[in-house]
Amino acid sequence: MVAKILDGKAAADAWRAELVERISRLPVPPSIALVRVGDDAASGVYVTKKEGMCRQLGIRSQIIHLPASTTQAQLLSRIDALNADKNVHAILVQVPLPPQIDAIEVQKAIQPFKDVDGFGPKNLGFLLMGRPRLVAATPAGVMRLLSHYKLDVAGKHCVVVGRSNIVGKPLAQLLLNADATVTLCHSRTHDLSYFTKQADFLFCAVGKPGLISAKMVKKGAVVVDVGTSKSDDGKLSGDAAGGARLSPTVVGDVDFNGVKKVASYLSPVPGGVGPMTIMSLMANTIAACERQLSAHR
Repeated sequence: MVAKILDGKAAADAWRAELVERISRLPVPPSIALVRVGDDAASGVYVTKKEGMCRQLGIRSQIIHLPASTTQAQLLSRIDALNADKNVHAILVQVPLPPQIDAIEVQKAIQPFKDVDGFGPKNLGFLLMGRPRLVAATPAGVMRLLSHYKLDVAGKHCVVVGRSNIVGKPLAQLLLNADATVTLCHSRTHDLSYFTKQADFLFCAVGKPGLISAKMVKKGAVVVDVGTSKSDDGKLSGDAAGGARLSPTVVGDVDFNGVKKVASYLSPVPGGVGPMTIMSLMANTIAACERQLSAHR
């Protein structure tokens, strides 16, 4: 057996056509504010890629680049102004943030209907209630990738490795909402392979290269690698933020060459989840615009 590849670029291209059509029906183009604080090199790459995709789709974007010395109060004040600006439909604050800024307070400050990252407590709460509005881009992209390949998780055992608020937890909830039976593993899980070998669908989002080997995967399982790791030269690289990378060495959590001989489907890094993540962010921006325009009719 050789796994079929879950080609995120092909799936994203198919999604793109749908999004362009949705934008064409709007009286005004969607608009997003991309806020970056400090000079983290990887953040600069990610924001530039997001701006580029906005341009391709016809979404208006503005980059707000604040100095690393920005205080939390100054950032929150800027977010308040963006919340009040009816010409801005979506707000994204790029992470990581400087140490003097509390990321959770920032996420709480963004109006839920403009929170296209889906990290705020209200959007997470709607997801938990089974009524998702704006969902974190990477988990939503994973679900869209599965849908593109007609892979149904209903009634299946899905194992998620990683419990972050950005990927693991919201992905586990999306899978539950889709009628999967979900096991959520993490760094304190004893005998990880005991759980991964039971998975019909295995999702890995830890950031530890080679964490998942072939002997940890059930034959015929669907394996989705959401891993983001550092390359040998120490520069951040990976796939979870839209395929952006700063070095030629890009690795995920899964031993690709080994696992492809066991799995039925396998997502590569790069080229798997990454393209779906950035397209999911675009979809959230369009949805935010649609909702706000509808509310003002």
